[in-house]
Amino acid sequence: MTGIARTLRALAAAGAALLAVTAAAPVAAARPEPKAPPEFVDLRSVDPTIITEMRYTTAHNFMGEPVDGYRQPVCILTRPAALALRTAQRSLLRQGYSLKVYDCYRPQRAVDHFVRWAEDLDDQAMKAEFYPTVDKTRLFEDGYIAEKSGHSRGSTVDLTLVRLPALPTRPYEPGEELTPCFAPQDERFPDNSADMGTGYDCFDTLSHTDDPRVQGAQRANRQLLKETLTGLGYVNLAEEWWHFTYKPELFPDTYFDFPVARRSVAGH
Repeated sequence: MTGIARTLRALAAAGAALLAVTAAAPVAAARPEPKAPPEFVDLRSVDPTIITEMRYTTAHNFMGEPVDGYRQPVCILTRPAALALRTAQRSLLRQGYSLKVYDCYRPQRAVDHFVRWAEDLDDQAMKAEFYPTVDKTRLFEDGYIAEKSGHSRGSTVDLTLVRLPALPTRPYEPGEELTPCFAPQDERFPDNSADMGTGYDCFDTLSHTDDPRVQGAQRANRQLLKETLTGLGYVNLAEEWWHFTYKPELFPDTYFDFPVARRSVAGH
């Protein structure tokens, strides 16, 4: 046998041995996605009459794109928070209104997406609508963006009132002309919400629930929402008329990261 032949035979044997080892190695199992604890529910399973418009599954938000972790337009909350909304809805229906939720449980991966966006000062595609008077360099300092969110604990919800009968809200078309979120209601993006003085997620001091510049019907709408919910255990964030947290929270120190999807609460 020549030296070349011996070399080729040795290489073939080594290759066969390597293939055998590779074939015998176990295939790494894909890490399963986390699911919600049994204390979490899909709001529709508790009260299907509450209108759901989950903004972060769409491009109509301050980033201009769907947010990480929002797989389906489903409102997930801890059960006590959902039950309190059902009680509020029953009261409001008798007065000719419905609740509409914009955001509920928010996974930590979504919050991380917000942070990455806020750090990218070149991306200001949605500034004209959502933060027209705020310099993007101040979003962290002014408290509009943070590395943790109470939404990730599962008992916080962003919501509004809709006068019945509810009119449909047209889809947002990416690239369409934007209007400031604090413009008069008939000039803002058409939302079937009662007039609250600003749109949802408006980064402006006019969004403060009790801002004295907001008067008349706009103030009355904010107060109806606030009084209805605070009487049932919810606490309003003073800087955002739409933001409420049910107290006591079931998970006051836990920031979850399961995706916003029906499978996360399947069987609950």
